[in-house]
Amino acid sequence: MRIIFPQNDGIYQQGNPRCHKARIVSAWCEEHQDEFTVIPWPANSPDLNLIENLWDHLDRVVRAMDPQPRNLAQMATALESAWLNIPVNTIRNLIDSLPVRLAAVRSAKGGYSGF
Repeated sequence: MRIIFPQNDGIYQQGNPRCHKARIVSAWCEEHQDEFTVIPWPANSPDLNLIENLWDHLDRVVRAMDPQPRNLAQMATALESAWLNIPVNTIRNLIDSLPVRLAAVRSAKGGYSGF
C-alpha cells in the first residue's frame, strides 16, 4: 500500500474469507485506518475481486519457471519471488479497470460480467 499509495489514500478490498474476519486482522486494520480505507466486499464477487487476477498472474509465472519447484519450500520461494516481482503497472492497470468492471457487473445486474 505504501508503494502504490504513498499519500495514504489507498483502498483495501476486504474479502470475506474467515482469515479476513479474524479479530486480530480487524484490530490491525482499525489501528492502521489512517493509512488506507478498508471497504467491505460482497461474497462471491470474482468479477470485482482483483486478487483473483493476481493469483492467475502468479500461477502463470510459476508454471513458466524452469526448473519447476519440486517441493513445498521451493514452491514458497517461487511464489514469493513471483509476488515481489509483480510489475507495479500490472497492479495499477487492475485498479484502473475497476470502473469498467463495475459498469459490466451493473449491466449484468450483479451476475457474471465476463471479467
